[in-house]
Amino acid sequence: MKKLLFPLFFCLPLLSSAQKFSKAEIARYLAQAKQVTIIRDNWGVPHIYGKTDANVVFGLMYAQCEENFKGIERNYLYQLGKQAEVDGDSNLYTDVQLQLIADSAQAIKEYRNSSPDFKKLLDAFADGINYYLYKHPTVKPLVLKHFKPWYALMFTDGSVAATVTGGITLNETRKFYGDTIKSASIQLETLSIEDRVFDKEIGSNGFAISPKKSASGNAMLYINPHVPFYFRSEVHLVSQQGLNAYGAVTWGQFFIYQGFNAHCGWMHTSSNADVADAYAEKIVQKGSKWLYEYKGALKPVTTRQLIINCKNGNVVEPVKIMGYYTHHGPVLGSRNGKWLALKANNRSYNALLESWLITKANNYAQYQKAMNLLQNATNNTLYADDKGNTAFWYGNFIPKRNAKLDWTQPVDGTTTNTEWQGLHPLDEIVQVRNPASGWIQNCNATPYESAGISNPDSLKYPAYMAPNGQNYRGVNATRLLNNENKLTLDQLIAVGYNRHLAAFDVLLPPLFKAFERANEKQKSTLETAIEILKKWDRRAGINSVGTTLGVEYGTLLFTLLPRPESSEAGTYQTERVKALMKSMNDEQIIQIFIEAIENLNNRYGTWNIAWGEVNRYQRPADGVTFDDAQPSLPAASVASVFGQLPSFVSKSMNGTKKRYGYSGNSFIAAVEFGPKVRAKTVITGGQSFEPASKNFINQAQMNLDGKFKDVLFYENDVLKHAVTTYHPGEESK
Repeated sequence: MKKLLFPLFFCLPLLSSAQKFSKAEIARYLAQAKQVTIIRDNWGVPHIYGKTDANVVFGLMYAQCEENFKGIERNYLYQLGKQAEVDGDSNLYTDVQLQLIADSAQAIKEYRNSSPDFKKLLDAFADGINYYLYKHPTVKPLVLKHFKPWYALMFTDGSVAATVTGGITLNETRKFYGDTIKSASIQLETLSIEDRVFDKEIGSNGFAISPKKSASGNAMLYINPHVPFYFRSEVHLVSQQGLNAYGAVTWGQFFIYQGFNAHCGWMHTSSNADVADAYAEKIVQKGSKWLYEYKGALKPVTTRQLIINCKNGNVVEPVKIMGYYTHHGPVLGSRNGKWLALKANNRSYNALLESWLITKANNYAQYQKAMNLLQNATNNTLYADDKGNTAFWYGNFIPKRNAKLDWTQPVDGTTTNTEWQGLHPLDEIVQVRNPASGWIQNCNATPYESAGISNPDSLKYPAYMAPNGQNYRGVNATRLLNNENKLTLDQLIAVGYNRHLAAFDVLLPPLFKAFERANEKQKSTLETAIEILKKWDRRAGINSVGTTLGVEYGTLLFTLLPRPESSEAGTYQTERVKALMKSMNDEQIIQIFIEAIENLNNRYGTWNIAWGEVNRYQRPADGVTFDDAQPSLPAASVASVFGQLPSFVSKSMNGTKKRYGYSGNSFIAAVEFGPKVRAKTVITGGQSFEPASKNFINQAQMNLDGKFKDVLFYENDVLKHAVTTYHPGEESK
């Protein structure tokens, strides 16, 4: 099709100016600040107290800004489709997708029509950030110098991958809307081996333990998201309106995404339920107009003008793009001669409301009532409470569809047969409650292996609700939880830190068989390395050469896995790996292992090197510049793609030989719901983003070893460990 992208005729210089706030705004900020007290404990965790929920939201946003304003702004540049204003054309088409998918005009309308109580929260969200900018004029935002209350309605899901595109790729969007900027799409062949294997290494582990399985007779919850390091902050929120929640908050959001209150807790794992669909539209052009076929007639394609500011050198050039829509949604690309329109639910007022109401639910009925809004489009939920209930829901927002169709691929947009038929009510989606097995687990794999003898029956649900695919984390978790009894909180943490690499139970036997049939030269060359792998217990460890050999060999094998045809197909890890190994002959397997040996020799001078020598944790002062000459800590864990439960995704960085962790275990919590809630947590590195702070890396070794700190949940405990106490805008005392 014709090029639809062109710059406007004027450019904006890159200028940095101080933020300006009216007298009325400043007076409002000062009044709010007086109603908020922030107490930072010895770990730097902010405990935020206020009379009203809005007071607490105001204080939360101010406290987040103190720690990481850059992270907040970056998240909203993404959600608003404004990254290109900072990054240039490399993020232009990501911005195009986001602006097509999420219309800010709708968010503004929702804000104006929101309930008075919820509008107070939205106002407090913006005021808390703006007050921080007012009090810190030396902080120079990249773009967003004055936050608006409706911004919160553009970011209603706290997950690491909050935007769903129905399988329509960024490359397809780039080709459709203008192919003039090649750098806007990263091609697979330009990625490193590690990036090709670990680019989807996101997700989470969640365990819910019933009273019958716990030593205390109380229900327990294990919260273990796998996300980029420092992706969320640890906070405690308390108001006189019933809010008392503790957990992880995604930068720029005002609700606890994964956490607990005095009565119940919730853990979200990334879901593979089908929540978005691509519609293949049959297009006809008449003159300058585009039409699409539907029910045997032609309907006009609607349009919306997008203007995206794009950095070019030292200036910002507005780029004008005409966005196209059918009644199914925005057109994000084309395939096989047909336009692809996306039908999805990437943001909504009720999605944010559901996220907020969950934090205030004090029992199963209240939690379920919040979930009945059916607006969480990307998450599964594990739940436990002080009444002994445990539960698991696979997804939340799940459209009803014709179950006879294949919804993993684009569907026919010309017929009513492919239209959504409303949403499945909560009681119709795949779920488990109070299982006889006494445990529930989800590690981003099939829900049909989530509870042992209490597994849901896949035959009772349409295929689009959940894939059957299993991964090696799920295999490991099922084995462990099935065999454990009378778990203490510390034993639950130990389960969560199990480093058995279940993938090598499948990857190594074919290698050993191939070695036995190898020629004498190959045997002579590989014999010592093979013996090490035979003696290896298949657990990741600092002093383990077997881990070094296994990870290098396994990574090369995983690059041979064919790309899945859909995101759902990609969840069938165990099946795909078994099929790969079955398809390879002895010589191919031996050559892969020889390549692994050569890679290690070339990189480190020897293959016979312990994992902890090459796999390191380092937190650079600037967050990005890793250096082999600077202090670092040995890390035992590997990427959980190999089946261990904790995750430490690492790779060689620019200019380094050693591998450094950058994603995986972040905020982790183990919670027990007795007469009083008892919890332990740990985060990556530490709470502070200031290298000079004692809280910059004081939790680093704890995180690596699985040693958690006690949570200070009750006010008396908080006061005993208070280090600084202040109102927003004041010097801490």
